[in-house]
Amino acid sequence: MLRKRIYFICLTMLIISCSSKKKEKKEVALYNTHCASCHIAPAIEDLPRNIWEDEILPEMGARLGIRENGYSPYAGLPFGEQSAIIESGIYPSKPLMPLEDWALLKKYILSLAPDTLQNDGIKLSEELTQFTPNPISLDQTKGTLFTFMEYNEAKYKLVIGDLSGGIAAYDFSSKEIVPMGGFGNGITSIIEKEGTNFITTIGILNQSDMVNGRIFSAHNGSIKPVINDVFHRPVHTLIHDLDKNGTEEIVVSEFGNLTGQLSILVKNEQGQYQKRILLNKPGSLRVIHRDMDKDGKEDLIVLSGQGDEGITIFYQENDLAFRAEKVISYSPVYGSSWFDLVDYDNDGDDDIIIVNGDNADKSYVHKPYHGMRIHINNGKNEFSEEYFYPLNGATRVVSNDFDKDGDLDFGLLSTFPDYENHPELSFVYLENTDSKSYSFKAFTFTDSNLGKWFLMDTGDIDNDGDEDIILSSFTYPFTPAPTDLAKFWIKKNVDIMVLKNNLEQ
Repeated sequence: MLRKRIYFICLTMLIISCSSKKKEKKEVALYNTHCASCHIAPAIEDLPRNIWEDEILPEMGARLGIRENGYSPYAGLPFGEQSAIIESGIYPSKPLMPLEDWALLKKYILSLAPDTLQNDGIKLSEELTQFTPNPISLDQTKGTLFTFMEYNEAKYKLVIGDLSGGIAAYDFSSKEIVPMGGFGNGITSIIEKEGTNFITTIGILNQSDMVNGRIFSAHNGSIKPVINDVFHRPVHTLIHDLDKNGTEEIVVSEFGNLTGQLSILVKNEQGQYQKRILLNKPGSLRVIHRDMDKDGKEDLIVLSGQGDEGITIFYQENDLAFRAEKVISYSPVYGSSWFDLVDYDNDGDDDIIIVNGDNADKSYVHKPYHGMRIHINNGKNEFSEEYFYPLNGATRVVSNDFDKDGDLDFGLLSTFPDYENHPELSFVYLENTDSKSYSFKAFTFTDSNLGKWFLMDTGDIDNDGDEDIILSSFTYPFTPAPTDLAKFWIKKNVDIMVLKNNLEQ
């Protein structure tokens, strides 16, 4: 009798186990099918349970045609915005999966999601001494809204563009700022080519599916669009003669929102630009041109965020025809923000430095996987991550041998640091102490809290033979910040922070 009871119990447990595994397999299959159909499926443990429940799952459900608890992706949006989203077809009108499967998928995700994220990667830093901070107020207007900043080495001037479309140039020696015109809305690119300025305006700064970005040419007081087409929140523009035929092309990163694209403008025989689509996905952030496969043709290296994150190389084959190859991929919660191409290990090929840290979306929380990553090229354009420096909200990186000791150092900017506990980590300087072992010494500076840093560039602004670092502020309230600190930024009115390199003194 006892033996029969034991047999029955074991058989029951086996049936339950098989049923449980079958159920779990279905849950896993649902997650992989619906969360990895167009990008890497995020690790469930990379976001806390409350964000999954309150933000991600309602949005995910809406994209599957399922509306729960009164959630609407159109709530609070103006009619034009709603129309643009409806036209995109992102949100189906009918469920794309059975409701019982959706309930199973939600339960599975919430059962694995952690209560909080462990963020133990904060590294101790020392006070920065190689650079001397020099805060600069360019005008008496409180608050700073620079959307573009770049140091012009040839003219020894800082060119800036703001959210209202204003453009100006600042001379560090004379401390004079000279207005250069206005273009209606936020400036994201200013490129000078043989006396002509090409100006890109974003259209709408906040997440939007309305398309009204423009590219203008300005020459001798004459301003006109380079093409009649409008662009979907263009955030970066590259102008270069990619096919070496004597005529420059324009590559536009249309970040967009739910939709977007990477486009190229090519001149026809009549001298007019025509638009082609290279990548029909949102999230293009920055493009660098380089001959990556050493075939004599210029290729495009593109960083994307907004879902399908990572680096794609567009290899040029013939006559501006490109073959795309994804070489680095990230989870969509990583928030890829900026990258640089450098030969870190001095082996003759280009390595990739990426910062992840965009945190202005539905998953706002300090994330331990934010920071800088060094990806080393094996000579075949296959990249392996060899180093990670954790930094909450990292959004910009500059690379240079700032101390002239023969290796690359890095400046890191964070627009989304932990202002409550580590406000000093809005800027970090990483001094390379051993390139082969990826050893770095981290430095910050006390006055880093004088601004909400958004953009960064380098240049020898005092012409003393070493590279300085320039930070610009952006006090637009798009993410949480302590009230006292926000008031402090307005009171101090710091537009630019120059970190003067003391190396050549």
